Amino acid sequence: MGRRLRIGIDTGGTFTDVVALDEDTGEYITTKTPSTPSDPAEGFLAAAAKVLAGDGPLPAEAVGLSHGTTVATNRLLEDRIEDLGFITTEGFESVLEIARQSVPDGYGNSYFWVKPPRIVPVHRVRTVGGRLDHTGAELRPFDQAGAVRAARWFRDRGIAAIGVCFLHSYADPSHELAMREVLRREHPEAVVSLSCEVLREYREYERSVTTLVDAAVKPVMARYLARIIERIGDRASARAPARLHVMKSNGGVLSAEEVVHQPITTVLSGPAAGALGAAFVAARAGRGSVVTLDGGGTSTDVAVVLDGEPTLTTEGAIGRHPVKIPMIDIVTVGAGGGSVARVSPEGTMKVGPRSAGADPGPLCYGRGGTEPTVTDAHAVLGRIPPHLLGGEIPLDVDAARAGLAELAATLGLSVERAATGILEISAWNQANAIRQITVKRGLDVRDYPLVAFGGSGPLLACRLLDVLGPPAAIVPENPGNLSAFGLLTVDVKNDYVRTRVMRDTGLDLGAVAAAFGDLEREAATALDREGFPPARRRFARTADLRYHGQAFEVRVPAPAGPVTEDFRAEVVGRFHDAHEALYGYCYRDDPDRHPVEWVNYRVSGIGPIDRPRPRERPPGDGDPSRALVSSRRVHFGDGWTETPVYERALLAPGDVIEGPAIVQEFGSTLPLHPGFRAEADPCGNLTVTRAERE
Repeated sequence: MGRRLRIGIDTGGTFTDVVALDEDTGEYITTKTPSTPSDPAEGFLAAAAKVLAGDGPLPAEAVGLSHGTTVATNRLLEDRIEDLGFITTEGFESVLEIARQSVPDGYGNSYFWVKPPRIVPVHRVRTVGGRLDHTGAELRPFDQAGAVRAARWFRDRGIAAIGVCFLHSYADPSHELAMREVLRREHPEAVVSLSCEVLREYREYERSVTTLVDAAVKPVMARYLARIIERIGDRASARAPARLHVMKSNGGVLSAEEVVHQPITTVLSGPAAGALGAAFVAARAGRGSVVTLDGGGTSTDVAVVLDGEPTLTTEGAIGRHPVKIPMIDIVTVGAGGGSVARVSPEGTMKVGPRSAGADPGPLCYGRGGTEPTVTDAHAVLGRIPPHLLGGEIPLDVDAARAGLAELAATLGLSVERAATGILEISAWNQANAIRQITVKRGLDVRDYPLVAFGGSGPLLACRLLDVLGPPAAIVPENPGNLSAFGLLTVDVKNDYVRTRVMRDTGLDLGAVAAAFGDLEREAATALDREGFPPARRRFARTADLRYHGQAFEVRVPAPAGPVTEDFRAEVVGRFHDAHEALYGYCYRDDPDRHPVEWVNYRVSGIGPIDRPRPRERPPGDGDPSRALVSSRRVHFGDGWTETPVYERALLAPGDVIEGPAIVQEFGSTLPLHPGFRAEADPCGNLTVTRAERE
């Protein structure tokens, strides 16, 4: 009998990362394969085959498989949205054109900003008669004849992806459900998304766009997952796992069979897994609250973890499309290893957001790249080894130097100065993203250690400590595979929401209890389908509250148990506290002039999994020289220095390395600048601090 592996596979822009946990021995297997942007399924299948084949005499068997995917995200970022139709309430056909009055970057650019094209052009919008009020009461009956005309109009034009959003259907979905039945009869080939199933929450514009985004990615996600499920067994020479799970933006996973019905929930799949993996690693190291930095080949994703949990939001966007779904609060910048360096029309150096990607990739990959990148700068300065992935990808440092020489000549700089400038700009791009996720949310970045991971995440860790001043940077073991590892730590999770606006004064506790009860029953039904018995289920409540007259709400946790007066008082108290923390004030003592309103009620249904239990390493003798494998010339910004190179796998807990030094491993490299030190801990992490802090 072969090994029984639980596998996490995260598909990034440049590499596909794999972590496998041997269910019997607790051993971890990590590897990477190049991503295949033209056909992401090929990269996924190659990664699965690689880890299942292994080095042993016996074949491995996949007993579980979790996947972080960028298929839905890339579809939206690249604006590959075709033949999408929209059905809405009669008289509201311009909801997408009206949109919101907000202008990106404030009023400074408002004179030059041009409203982008709508996700569905006006000529592919059809309306149907019928009207509900905000309580769900029917004002005008559903127009069956009009619904048939709309369905036939889309059928006759071959438009097979359709989003349906009727006014106030969050309060009563009956009209939308009736529309789906008409589409099934008249246009059976159509793939339909209903707003009452995608986002049962008020605000018509956001609900409409979120529903249309779901409809836009549903066909491609269905094909992608069907192909993987069909071929994983043949390609890996092992039986397909009992169930393929896909990472969701909300920090949970869901079976592939369910995800195809709600593909919009995967739009931040990969970055969410990274944030959860970082939270798991930081908690084991005794750090409950951290800033996470996931540096990849195409971009860098940053998030905040508070008390062991990544912060969540529903105010997100993918490209130009607002999506109002629960998602881990992540800021993404085009500052990855493949980010291209160029001279702007103004004569200054720019780095990113355009990326060389996986193919052709940076100049040093030798695959036909023509522009210098961040990775090329690291290679020229000696900060990464002359090969990647343990020798699987040799680097052509001479090609990188030649490309950088052209850029440097244009700017009148030496090659080393140009390379250092590229890395400095990249570091500040990352620092600004971290400020956006912390300072703009009322958090002081100096209070939170930085967890740096991803293939390129640790490369600029020392510079970020200088720029931002966090107390330390934690570099996990196998940082390049942490997102894939995070997939093994994630529970099954579904989110449900209802809108019903009520004043806190004289609050109808029965209505609140009914709302939470309905949501918990929905969540329980979904967990039934996922195979979780009642004893293994958990429900987490939250509520969105605001002061009367405010346009937006603040979400706070709500306790379990009966909805009583004590329940109400506790939730309202949490709202006042959260409002004061966010905005610096609250109206706790003035309820008559500033009454509180309850707006949305939310329940997350959670099916807990058995999390990995990594083993702690025994301490060493305190002498890191056992890990010293070579030395090479490295440029840290002020000249070339002969620098010791350490193999991370040979370090033991308690070992301390003083910079300048290079710590290398299979999937990533940590350049330890002069004036910094790194200490290995029992969990396999390296904690980087400024030497003078000790």
